[in-house]
Amino acid sequence: MSIHPNTVPHDIPAIAAQFDLRGDFINATAYGSGNINDTFAITCDQAGVRVRYILQRVNHHVFKNTAGVMENVARICRHTLRRLQVDGVPDAARRTLTLVPSRTGADWFVDAGGNHWRVFLFIELARSYDVIETTEQARAAAEAFGNFTKLLVDLPGGRLVETIPNFHNTMWRYGEFQRALASDARNRARDVRDEIAFLQERKADCSVVVDAIARGEIPERVTHNDTKLNNILIDNRTQRALCVIDLDTAMPGSALYDFGDMVRSATSPVGEDERDLRKVVCRPGYFKALALGYLAALGGTLNKAEKALLPFSGKLLALELGMRFLTDYLDGDVYFKTTRPGHNLDRCRNQFALARSIETQMEAMARVVDSL
Repeated sequence: MSIHPNTVPHDIPAIAAQFDLRGDFINATAYGSGNINDTFAITCDQAGVRVRYILQRVNHHVFKNTAGVMENVARICRHTLRRLQVDGVPDAARRTLTLVPSRTGADWFVDAGGNHWRVFLFIELARSYDVIETTEQARAAAEAFGNFTKLLVDLPGGRLVETIPNFHNTMWRYGEFQRALASDARNRARDVRDEIAFLQERKADCSVVVDAIARGEIPERVTHNDTKLNNILIDNRTQRALCVIDLDTAMPGSALYDFGDMVRSATSPVGEDERDLRKVVCRPGYFKALALGYLAALGGTLNKAEKALLPFSGKLLALELGMRFLTDYLDGDVYFKTTRPGHNLDRCRNQFALARSIETQMEAMARVVDSL
């Protein structure tokens, strides 16, 4: 979801020179469709061969603990590459992100303005897609995110930094909703009584996963926490999922957050901005494809309680995002980028409609998971 970025001009050649690029800088162009970080594709001449790198500035307005973000990313990149190599996976360097060190040997560079920069090897002959169009893509994406978490089960060095505290703590999000409702800064509560009631009726759902983690019934895992298709590179030749990218939200979490967000983002045939709520439905074929892919990768790692909550997780994540849209609407649209009056309210209604659709199918979804 688009959040206000902080894009400002920078001396890209000078910043690129701070990294061990092993070549002569040729040019840099803006790259990708991300809305948070500033991303550039750099082309260098390396002894007569043109090679590319990805240069990024981490948005420190979104990620307050920028150094913590970079520490997480560096640990994840090194560990996943080592695991892939030990497992004898061919083309391991194309199946995980690889950081290029700075001239001082650090994993990132901080400029005079306090901006944190990093460089990755450019993974050629692959691309990302913004929309899942087939069940085959859904299954491949779920398998890729499942493999990502599986590779990090034995990550050494202690707990990762929470790059966005309480990001998927749905009960904390409910508290923020209650705060916005009590304040009613723009006098909008009177116009959203149905949405408020829908959420209040489902308050108990908000605590299911956080309470299960607190009781030790489901484990905390290293999860991606932004499991959309455009955070996976697809191989141009094989059309198979190749590499998980955009690791800034990778942190301690639950496998249910990752799977639930895939269900939330992939099973509806329309986007979050669709206002015709008749079109907002959870497609069972896409849920089955997601479950197939995720369990193929991670099924032997998930415990019984995690598997039992897989159908519920999609409802939870739709409810959570809808609640965030509603909270921002009550606050006066200060967090999410909007393009029209009532935009956040439209998004809220969209996600609540999806949550309701998932509710009606949860028993059937449970049977699918059991069959797998």
